[in-house]
Amino acid sequence: MLVVHGDTRSGNCLKVRWMLEALRRDYRWVETDVMSGATRTAAFLALNPFGQVPLLVLEDGRSLAQSNAIILHLGEGTTFIPNDDYERARMLEWLFWEQYSHEPYIAVARFQRVFSGKSAEEIDPKLMERGRAALARMEQELSGNRWLAGGQAATLADLALVAYTRVAHEGGFDLGPHPAIRDWISRTEGAFGIRP
Repeated sequence: MLVVHGDTRSGNCLKVRWMLEALRRDYRWVETDVMSGATRTAAFLALNPFGQVPLLVLEDGRSLAQSNAIILHLGEGTTFIPNDDYERARMLEWLFWEQYSHEPYIAVARFQRVFSGKSAEEIDPKLMERGRAALARMEQELSGNRWLAGGQAATLADLALVAYTRVAHEGGFDLGPHPAIRDWISRTEGAFGIRP
């Protein structure tokens, strides 16, 4: 059976859970509290030298880290990865963008507000500025497309980006001015069976 080490407070970990559930795959979830140092123990580091969750342990004992690598592995051969080379590349473009230009701002602001207890005034203004820019880019794309990669169906790009976008308000980001994002969140939750 597949084993996932993850922290349910993490959008990166939830991506993996949602993917497994959308595919109706059997798995065992091992709750791994990153705040308590659980990813820094010798036992965990033996499984994952990166010292991060999520971590997927395959049936044969091999492990795979990094949320987007995991969902790509799980998604091979499914409708969540386009067959068309260009559409697949567009999906990957958004996956890379998510980890470089979205998650470092939206997720970090959320972490600082919710889990570190910082006030809005204590958050670096550049973090908020870049998070708002990421949301504006998504709104622009989704104003003309139902899905981020532009195809006819949800892809892994949508799954990856919905994880933290759907809780962006917890980091102080207002989704009110982004109607296309709000509609897309509902569509993506439906496509992957994510409970609001």
